[in-house]
Amino acid sequence: MLNWLSNLPPALVYVVVGVLVFAEDALFVGFVLPGETAAVIGGVLANRGTVSVWGLAIVVVFAAIAGDSVGFEVGRHFGERLLNTRPLRRHRVKLDKARELIRRRGPEAVFLGRFVSFFRALMPLLAAISRIPYRKFLLFNALGGLVWGVGFTLLGYFTGAAYDRVEHLVGKILAGFVALVVIVGLIVWRVRRRRADSAEEETGDSAGLAAGDTEPPAATSQDDVSR
Repeated sequence: MLNWLSNLPPALVYVVVGVLVFAEDALFVGFVLPGETAAVIGGVLANRGTVSVWGLAIVVVFAAIAGDSVGFEVGRHFGERLLNTRPLRRHRVKLDKARELIRRRGPEAVFLGRFVSFFRALMPLLAAISRIPYRKFLLFNALGGLVWGVGFTLLGYFTGAAYDRVEHLVGKILAGFVALVVIVGLIVWRVRRRRADSAEEETGDSAGLAAGDTEPPAATSQDDVSR
């Protein structure tokens, strides 16, 4: 994803990162691609000078707040029906934990859920089902979006140089591992080949000995019998 985004024009980088963060909560795609992944990668690109770090942070924060607001509206109209769909029924235990968090913490759960990928994707939906007033939801949603958006964007920015070093190191390690696997594979193949050849030779020798044992015995002369 990093290489793909780095090849895009700066304007499209803002758009793609914003859309991914927005869609995580508005369209519940956080199960496939967590929003912080897009925010962190965007921060890495900001470290490289592709985009402005503060411009990107603003995009991420706005997209997070807007996505949650859309997710809240979806929850108000289709909440219970969505919870009964097959993909969400598989996560019934996690959903129950999220609802318990809302029951205990109220609107604060919206802020806390922002920092857990599964809760972040479904918290707007569950908040709407739990009848949290939108004004309270928006307040804690905005606070969570601000802290989360700026935090993860800066995380990517300040680890950008380290990311490049790690990526380069991982590339070398992977190449060495592949070479090692090839060498070991050749050694194993050679050993098995020698064993197969030895087995064939032993089989041939055994067949020759067996053939020698089955030759008819020499005829016994009359003199030998009389003796």
